[in-house]
Amino acid sequence: MRNAVQTSYDYCRRVARTRAKNFYYSFLLLSGQQRKAMCAIYAFMRYCDDLSDEPGATRAAIDRWRAEMEDAIEGRFSGKPVWPAFHHTVRRFGIPHEYFREMIEGVASDLEPRRFQTFDELYRYCYQVASVVGLTIIHIFGFDTRSALPLAEKCGVAFQLTNILRDIREDAGNGRVYLPLEDLERFGVTEEDLRAGNRSDAFLQLMRFEAARARAYYTESAPLLDLIHPRSRPSLWALVSIYSGLLDRIERTNYDVFARRVRLSSLEKSWIVVRALVS
Repeated sequence: MRNAVQTSYDYCRRVARTRAKNFYYSFLLLSGQQRKAMCAIYAFMRYCDDLSDEPGATRAAIDRWRAEMEDAIEGRFSGKPVWPAFHHTVRRFGIPHEYFREMIEGVASDLEPRRFQTFDELYRYCYQVASVVGLTIIHIFGFDTRSALPLAEKCGVAFQLTNILRDIREDAGNGRVYLPLEDLERFGVTEEDLRAGNRSDAFLQLMRFEAARARAYYTESAPLLDLIHPRSRPSLWALVSIYSGLLDRIERTNYDVFARRVRLSSLEKSWIVVRALVS
């Protein structure tokens, strides 16, 4: 069994190294066991996300994945290599199972073209696909007060709002509009504007409004850093710095998210890791 678990962790580490463009840099700042756990959680969540994004994605495939997850929580593994490490991590760090169920529900909802009338509706989606990630990983980071939980939730919302702003045109081309329709109507922006990459004055006003909303969630969640265990703080600091750095770059380019995908270079992310180590 131990060899099977280690083999599973090795697989998860390979997935994280090749797919976690932002998360993996923060993993490097953790202890060995924490790093393995983060890779296991990432591999699980990566597969979840892929289930809704790949051509021909179906609810039946997601339902099978959900059933396999429930079995894995109980220690019964299908042939997928992620499950032994996932089970070991969930037990070792006492991660509530409901977080994983919520994420699968959020991913399943992406099978249909997405529209959110209000921000409250979008917030619920952000909770399912991003806040539960934050709530999961603070169990790996370690925390001693439940006041860390709502802050981790808000941090996840900040990350997801950043992703939404970065990926507007790609998502619109795939039939997904994540910005609330009430906001588009308020600023006079249409879905066709998003698909066409129309950087009108109305679009820029909309983006300033949405970026300010994301920035507010980064600010509200900032006290989380002092509530997790000291050994884990550099990792969280790096993760927040990378994602808030994406938002900074979106703002500095005057919201030009249509010409190219906004990203931080490997060198920039490595420098953030160095700063986290010495700060």
